[in-house]
Amino acid sequence: MARSTFSGPILSGANRFGPQRDVGYSVLTQQAFLDFAVTTPGTANYSGTSGVFVSSNNIPNTVATIWTPQNGSYSNSGPTVASAPTADATGTAYRTVASAPTADATGTAYRGAVFLLPQGSNITDVIVDVGAMPADNAGSPVTVTSIQPYISNNFATSTGVYGVMSAITSAGRGTATFTGTTLDNANGTLSDVQNIQPGTQPTWFSQVVVTLKMTATSLGTLASGQINITLKYAQQDLNIGNGTTYPYGNFD
Repeated sequence: MARSTFSGPILSGANRFGPQRDVGYSVLTQQAFLDFAVTTPGTANYSGTSGVFVSSNNIPNTVATIWTPQNGSYSNSGPTVASAPTADATGTAYRTVASAPTADATGTAYRGAVFLLPQGSNITDVIVDVGAMPADNAGSPVTVTSIQPYISNNFATSTGVYGVMSAITSAGRGTATFTGTTLDNANGTLSDVQNIQPGTQPTWFSQVVVTLKMTATSLGTLASGQINITLKYAQQDLNIGNGTTYPYGNFD
């Protein structure tokens, strides 16, 4: 079975031209499966650790980079950063990431996943499926009693910019809702992170960070449980044109 990757957007339909055009955008999916028994980066279902989120786009899960959101402010030196550990030198540029997620503490653990998608995308759904509630490695394991997801463009501990989800208290599915500003942002994702190679397309990416705040009395180091995070979105045609210029879309 072949796999192909190409620049979108992906348009699909039976009749591309004329008054009865039925072309629409294809919905794309990115997923990150976290198995809390897996603690080695670069292995299938790696779940992250204290202060570390995961990226599944590097296949398999690896340590994620969380870029500092730029809010559309372009920099000739590349993505902005929270702090630079080493000054740039001739021929060498150093980049760092936003502040790391809050470290685990007794009773609370933060885990999550980072997704990059085309700027201006339309997020149609964010899903958190809990196969088994996470538990720690104590002699008598303590099980998480609440998982509060936050959907934003950075590590978040309160309502984020891309959606809202209620706390999950047992195995099952949680889905995002979108209202007000989060709805506007989900309908056209933000210019969060520019390309690390200035002058290379695409200029911007949108960054979606799903933070999972997991709590339980006396919760220790996580050692079991499974959570699957799914992001669904459509890459929109930002060059769709009008009735006389590219009337069927710039990419048709």
